[in-house]
Amino acid sequence: MAAADEEPRYEALIGGVSSEIWRVDLRRGQFCVKRALPRLRVEREWIAPIERNHYEFAWLRVASGIVPTAVPKLVGQDQEQHLFVMEYLPPDSYPVWKAELRHGHADPAFAAQVGAALGQIHAATARRPDIAMQFPTDSFFYSLRLEPYLEATASRHPDLAPALLRLLDTTAKSKHVLVHGDVSPKNILAGPAGPVFLDAECAWYGDPAFDLAFCLNHLLLKCLWTPSAAPAFLRCFDALREAYMGHVTWESPEDLEQRTAALLPGLLLARVDGKSPVEYLGAPDQDRVRKIARPMIAASPRRLETIQREWAKELRIG
Repeated sequence: MAAADEEPRYEALIGGVSSEIWRVDLRRGQFCVKRALPRLRVEREWIAPIERNHYEFAWLRVASGIVPTAVPKLVGQDQEQHLFVMEYLPPDSYPVWKAELRHGHADPAFAAQVGAALGQIHAATARRPDIAMQFPTDSFFYSLRLEPYLEATASRHPDLAPALLRLLDTTAKSKHVLVHGDVSPKNILAGPAGPVFLDAECAWYGDPAFDLAFCLNHLLLKCLWTPSAAPAFLRCFDALREAYMGHVTWESPEDLEQRTAALLPGLLLARVDGKSPVEYLGAPDQDRVRKIARPMIAASPRRLETIQREWAKELRIG
């Protein structure tokens, strides 16, 4: 990348728990280098295979052929060093969606773009054994998602363990599309041409309900972080769900919604009692999450609007 007579300028970027990320400035432009860490920077021990970096690069490559504007341009990878290089997207033009939500900038139109792009990627990779063969990552997904979220939460709530472990089993066995695995506002940039997805370290050929529930979960939690924008966050919830569902052709939308609605309360509880709790909720708000999530896990709702309605009732919205 660098010319023979050039001294690259490196700057470590902050914010991630699972990788080392640098911005590299060259005469030809700015680039981003990402290398996976074997131990994630969280309080509870969390070891993950560094080979996940290869599959993140592969997810970005596949997605770029479906929605080119939804991922950074790729430059290359070094599999031996477990790193890859992509274009650097400046924060002035590509703010992180999480930061926008923190400041109450809740735009249902942008949320709909997120849902539509995710739906397009899922639809284009559905029933594709050739793509499934590129992502033999069941064990990675278990160690990065199913164990730290659902299994770890089950250990903290023994009375709900059978229900949570059923969710884990259902998710693990549902093989439909190429899943990103970390569709969180912190991994989505609000670019000029729409959302840009980052950090596909959990890429897996499996259950699209996980991606949809994972992102909707964050829109619910942000209601507690920025209460003044809570009604707008719930409108974003609706907009993202509706836009996504418009692309579901590989299975019955009702079946997918049922799996998503059953999983979502489990992920809510996991973000306060799993291995990766959100950093912005204090003890009172954590208790509110438990108050809502625990009975819903036991009841296993079939519709996402049921969850939204109960959440709005707890927050006294509407």
